[in-house]
Amino acid sequence: MGRRLTGFLWRHPRAQLGLLLSGPVGWLVIAYLGSLAVLFVASLWQLDDFSGEIVHDYGLQNFQELWETPVYRTIVGRTVAIAAAVTVTDAILAFPIAFYMAKVATPRVRALLVVAVLMPLWSSYLVKVYSWRIMLQESGIVNWLLEPFGLHGPGFGNVATWLVFSYLWLPFMVLPIYAGLERIPDSVLDASGDLGGKPWMTFRRVILPLALPAVVAGSIFTFSLTLGDYITPQLVSSTQFIGNVVYANVGIANNLPLAAAFATVPVAIMIVYLLIARRLGAFESL
Repeated sequence: MGRRLTGFLWRHPRAQLGLLLSGPVGWLVIAYLGSLAVLFVASLWQLDDFSGEIVHDYGLQNFQELWETPVYRTIVGRTVAIAAAVTVTDAILAFPIAFYMAKVATPRVRALLVVAVLMPLWSSYLVKVYSWRIMLQESGIVNWLLEPFGLHGPGFGNVATWLVFSYLWLPFMVLPIYAGLERIPDSVLDASGDLGGKPWMTFRRVILPLALPAVVAGSIFTFSLTLGDYITPQLVSSTQFIGNVVYANVGIANNLPLAAAFATVPVAIMIVYLLIARRLGAFESL
């Protein structure tokens, strides 16, 4: 039996790779699912109002508080709305870039564009956010450029958060769409043109349906990264997002059970989002 297994692995390099990766991947899955289980258990604990100590009595009071408090519902709605706006913005910006890279650019230009898309990922996250903070402040370059036209920049707030997030996560949308468009045969586009399809009709009826799984795959990154981020809203906005509330309850408020309960909200949202993405075939495009 051992000799047969050795021979099989020797003839199938992919099986060797799968066997080598099964251990580390298994431990990662256990650690990830274990951390989610601990998070859910902590969300069922209570905080003693008198002593401020965590009481290991299980109940749904934290979730009830989140549901019945209007400010928490507003924060969830604001976070989901910004995440959706960032996802739509990045999809609109990424599609023409990815299409040019996949179908128009020469191999040399395509390689340069791939490097250009990846270069922002090589710089520090905080450096990029602080750069935007400097540009958006009252004496920043945005107001300086708009002042001759009698205009004023967005300043700090939800619009600034949307702009910074759209910039930060754009590469995560460009690359999946580029990979999806590259898999579309050129003969399919030529056939659409030969049958009388105008460019807009070809895009709407041929390119977009075939590239939709790739767009959804990219949206998984942009939506989830926006949903859980708390640093950018803290630096370029004064409004609260889910991550900011969780961070405040873990630190200053010292209410770990409520923070754990609120942290399960984006997890639940992403589970629903991933189920929808799976139905749309996004996982095949990752």
